[in-house]
Amino acid sequence: MSYTVYAHRGASSYAPENTLRSFYMGLEMGANGIETDVQRTKDGVLVLFHDDTLERVTGAHGSIADYTLQELRALRVVCPEFPERTDVICTLEEFLEHFSWRPLTFAVELKQPGTEAQTLTLLDRYGMKERTWITSFSLPALACTHALAPDWRLGWLAEDFSDDDLVLARQTGIGQLCPEARTLHAERVRQWNAAGFSVRAWGIADETLMRRAVQCGTDGQTVNFPDRLLAWLRER
Repeated sequence: MSYTVYAHRGASSYAPENTLRSFYMGLEMGANGIETDVQRTKDGVLVLFHDDTLERVTGAHGSIADYTLQELRALRVVCPEFPERTDVICTLEEFLEHFSWRPLTFAVELKQPGTEAQTLTLLDRYGMKERTWITSFSLPALACTHALAPDWRLGWLAEDFSDDDLVLARQTGIGQLCPEARTLHAERVRQWNAAGFSVRAWGIADETLMRRAVQCGTDGQTVNFPDRLLAWLRER
């Protein structure tokens, strides 16, 4: 399959996001990619967690950086749609032990400034360079990553991209543009591809946006329900 179906924080419509349970469910559905988010704990361990605060998926207060790994392990990550399905916060290294050897494409989003070097070191230890896009909404974080490791692939997350943004992207060594799905237009995607950029959509809130992202010519998308995307792709 040439289209990359990234299980977004795993199959996060069905399992607690950014947990081993969610990642494995995404692979069982047939996803050929995984997207996840990296933050650092109070005691310096990289873990997989999206939000700035813990409340939405754990019920706890504060942020990842306020807790040690041991303290975070005591929390349960809940899937809002299926509250009986829970798991624990996963470290980046645990994730790599389970998935780095698999034939997948990875999108690893930097959520905190200052984690670039530590993330690169761990990804490099597991031989992830050729199959990973390091992504961020923060252009300074991507510039820092490029300065540290200019041969790694970078993806820039944004609502949309202007022509000036494309110049900045080239200067920063970015190879993938990641626009929000609702802003997509097929002609813009063609222009970005012709300029040498891969295009991955995010913000797939429903199946209408899911289909729109494919029909506009993207190379892949992050999706919470990879089973529905894969079923539709097979039917096309």
